[in-house]
Amino acid sequence: MARQLDALAGFVATPVTARRGLLARLRSERARAAAPEAGLTVTDRTLKAWPDGRRSPSRKNLRNIESAYLQVCRRNVARYLLGRLNREGRGTRVAFHPLNQSQVTRPHHRVVEFRTLNVRHWDRIVEAWAAADDQALDEAWINEAVVDLGSQWGQYEYVTAIGLAA
Repeated sequence: MARQLDALAGFVATPVTARRGLLARLRSERARAAAPEAGLTVTDRTLKAWPDGRRSPSRKNLRNIESAYLQVCRRNVARYLLGRLNREGRGTRVAFHPLNQSQVTRPHHRVVEFRTLNVRHWDRIVEAWAAADDQALDEAWINEAVVDLGSQWGQYEYVTAIGLAA
């Protein structure tokens, strides 16, 4: 679900390893302010040298820059996404695509069909996503959405893909 929400949020598509992607992430004042929280411990002089091309960040620093960028973007986009997904109480249609069982031997195949469900309460899900709290997101997703599948909810704990009609 986190990957699907990230896709809806529309972050910078260029990877942080490319110069353009690095510049886009370092341009944001909020991302630079959140960088120490994400574990980026470099001097202001180094931060100024990266965009100029005089220095290149290490792999660890690239991961920390990406983490800070995602953290800020998720916080900024959360309120918009919440309104878009809740749609004034009408909710959003979610499609569950079952696991690809092509590698499973025939006698062990499970019959799991494509399912759709209208999720009306996204508050806890989006809140956990914005905080990057995977455990809270998992709990909110199971308790707020998947449980509404009825007695078959256990078949949809692991799926190939989740689609949102948002």
